Amino acid sequence: MKSFTFKQFVIQQSKEVFRVGTDGVLLGALANSNHALNVLEIGTGTGLISLMLAQRNPEAKFFGIDINKQAADLTKINFENSPFSSRLENVHQDFKEFETHERFDLIVSNPPYFEASDSEKDKIARQTVELNFRQLISKSSTLLSKNGIFSVIIPVEAGRDFVAIAEENHLFLVRKINILGIVNSNVKRIILEFSLTEKSLEESEFIIEKSPRQYSDQYLELTQEFHVFKEVKK
Repeated sequence: MKSFTFKQFVIQQSKEVFRVGTDGVLLGALANSNHALNVLEIGTGTGLISLMLAQRNPEAKFFGIDINKQAADLTKINFENSPFSSRLENVHQDFKEFETHERFDLIVSNPPYFEASDSEKDKIARQTVELNFRQLISKSSTLLSKNGIFSVIIPVEAGRDFVAIAEENHLFLVRKINILGIVNSNVKRIILEFSLTEKSLEESEFIIEKSPRQYSDQYLELTQEFHVFKEVKK
């Protein structure tokens, strides 16, 4: 599968692992990493989100984990070939069995959410078979530092349940970004960020396309330091 070239790093891709997608790009660009020095990514896939965050935050170190061996191997390659390699580490492991004494200032995940699929990579990466929302949230809550942020991107339909489970685990919703695929459409995805400390909710809207196959000014501005956009011929 063709590699995906960003301005500061290249993502090698594989047919066995989900390729670079808009959800990952959005989380990598929008997750609050301002004060994070120790970052955990759950379900790295290609390693895209951690690489984007490493570019955004030159002080932070990153640890990635994926239950899919092909994904973990691919992440390792992409981490090692990046200019941020000294700050990036990953392992092939089931997050449910992950144990550490470290606490993380930022935990990010583009978690599983498809209910059914015929594809093996879908079954591992996108179903709740291997890691459901409750398991993801409950374990993440124990790994956050005192002022840490837990940041995810999920379908809008899953938002209410996700927030409810987070509240059960003493995580407070502090930021919500409603993502529209195209202007004047319904909300498609949401980025939710949680803290162990209750704060006023910050809510905003993000539009990916202003018309079919035409990125919005908002998206272009957000990703200008990452994407290599082709020039439009006049």
